Amino acid sequence: MAQSLTPKQIALIKASVPVLAEHGVTITKRFYSYMFEAHPELLNMFNQANQQKSKQQQALANTLYAAAANIENLESLLPVVRQIAHKHRSLQVKPEHYPIVGEYLLGAIDEVLGEAATDELLEAWGVAYGIIAEIFISIEKEMYEEAASTSGGWEGYRRFVVKRKEQETDLITSFYLVPEDKGFLPSFSPGQYVTVKGYSTSDDYTHLRQYSLSDAPGKEHFRLSIKREGAGTLSNYMHGQVEEGAVVELTAPAGDFAADLQSDHPLVLISAGIGLTPLMSMAKGALETQLNRTVTFIHATNNEETHALRAEIEALADRHPNLSLDLRYTDSGEEAFLTQVDIDRLVSEVDQEFYMCGPVPFVQQMEGYLQRASVDPARIHFEVFTPLVPV
Repeated sequence: MAQSLTPKQIALIKASVPVLAEHGVTITKRFYSYMFEAHPELLNMFNQANQQKSKQQQALANTLYAAAANIENLESLLPVVRQIAHKHRSLQVKPEHYPIVGEYLLGAIDEVLGEAATDELLEAWGVAYGIIAEIFISIEKEMYEEAASTSGGWEGYRRFVVKRKEQETDLITSFYLVPEDKGFLPSFSPGQYVTVKGYSTSDDYTHLRQYSLSDAPGKEHFRLSIKREGAGTLSNYMHGQVEEGAVVELTAPAGDFAADLQSDHPLVLISAGIGLTPLMSMAKGALETQLNRTVTFIHATNNEETHALRAEIEALADRHPNLSLDLRYTDSGEEAFLTQVDIDRLVSEVDQEFYMCGPVPFVQQMEGYLQRASVDPARIHFEVFTPLVPV
């Protein structure tokens, strides 16, 4: 069990908050550089595109800042910790990885802060990191056990065969995957994702990417609807090298961005671009199991040609009169397709649950609209396809 922080150590960490705000990204960039140099095998666990764009470095810097600012009340960070823990479990982060991270993170703090990194400050951060790591390890242990013990679940990676590969648009393709071992599939919460393991001809490392399940639970297949990204090693691998009959490896479904199929509250789904994939799973899951639940689905993309799964969602609306479908096509940008007036008209006095997914600016704008419409923050849920924090 990790030791406790003393009052003096708490004061030292809180005093380091301004320093982390100023030098956080420099620290995390140095950390990753040194860790990968000493442990190149860990490159198998990271999205290299996010590394090159500094997204993971920024995410870790933000987490360090939040931990320091809330060091006296780490329980307040538990919702975010659980969100990150889902990512970790999906990527197969294990307890033995945490000491490695701690060693190189403290080394980076020491080097970047220079004389300001006193022995007392480094010792305080070492204790704090031990506490935080213990929280993650405990939560992730429960998640590993749950994934393995669920009916149809599994531990580690499981091999799936591509039963069908269907092009949805010029950039988006759906992959219908069935277990190679012909065993059962576990149920999952609509909105969850799986990690896909892929390869590249340009290096010797595996590449991992998390993709939302785009079909409802309870099928004989998992479906992934994947957009080909220009610099996306895994998406290009899936589009260009994985054909029908090929085998891909997946971890069990994970994630806390998930619709509650036990609730009868009206469901409002708002997506842009490829952000429709988890919301398609939510819409189908809700309508197929809760015949009377009211569902509103608003989706924006550039035009009909870029709208993946369009025929499917329109057919769903034809079968379910309680599904209200609002499709918006705009070449002016996905982020501008709804206004505050639109949201104000959408919000009613009933207990609506709002789920949003799409580009970061779009989600931020929609969240702001909902907050200004006095929607309870507990009823606003969102997902963006960018890292929260790496290992």
